[in-house]
This record gives sequence, structure tokens and C-alpha cells, in this order.
Amino acid sequence: MRNAILDAIEKQHLKKENIPDFQVGDTVDVATRIVEGDKERIQVFAGTVIMIKGAGINEMFTVRRIVNNEGVERIFPMNSPFISKVTVRRSGESRRAKLFYLRDRVGKAVRLADKRAKGKKEDESGPSTEKTPEPAAVG
Repeated sequence: MRNAILDAIEKQHLKKENIPDFQVGDTVDVATRIVEGDKERIQVFAGTVIMIKGAGINEMFTVRRIVNNEGVERIFPMNSPFISKVTVRRSGESRRAKLFYLRDRVGKAVRLADKRAKGKKEDESGPSTEKTPEPAAVG
């Protein structure tokens, strides 16, 4: 259980305007601000979220991707001023909190199944009412 006084103080320092709700298993694009001398640019790091840990101001997430057949993981603080934007490209189905087993996988085996939309019906009007043509009788 966290201390209520610490939560109240941390709350004013939390940054949530550019961070959408994402889960472990989602494929995200993290746009980070990079300062080189007096110039500033945005660089995008795209990959799969394999871990979220911490709470409040200490919350961090790890993004993994494959570059030149080599796995690259990068840890981002959720409330960092250097993160300009996070966009969720795909939502992956995950039954675990940490996806470290993806480190051993290569190629298409790294991909996770898409998360199904829960409670979504076929259509607002229900199932299709169009008649399908019946096969001609053989005879």
C-alpha cells in the first residue's frame, strides 16, 4: 500500500497528456526528444512492450524490437520529459505481466496474436439478413 501523502505530492508531477493507456504485449511507437548540442529532434523507437513496472512517478516500461537480427530493448520512464508522444499501433494478446520469453524467439514467432474486441457485436442491426443463393439441384 502506498502512502497517501506521497501520492498527493507525486500527483502534481505526473505527466499523462501524451501517454495513452497501453498494456504489456502492445506494439507502440515511442517518440523521444533527442538534444544534440543546440539542436533538438524527435526519434521514434517502435517495438513491443514487454514489461511495465513501478507506480506513480517511478513507473517505467520496456520496449523491445529487432534491429539487424539483434534484439534491442529500451527502458522508458513513463513520466519522462524526453518522451514527446506514445502511439499504440497494435494491441497484442498477453496472459502474463512480463514477456521475457520473447527474448528467445526469432522472426515471426515474436509476433503476438491480436487482442479481440470485447463486447463488440457483428453489426448494430445484428447478423446479416441477406439471403445466400442455394445450390442448384442436381438431377
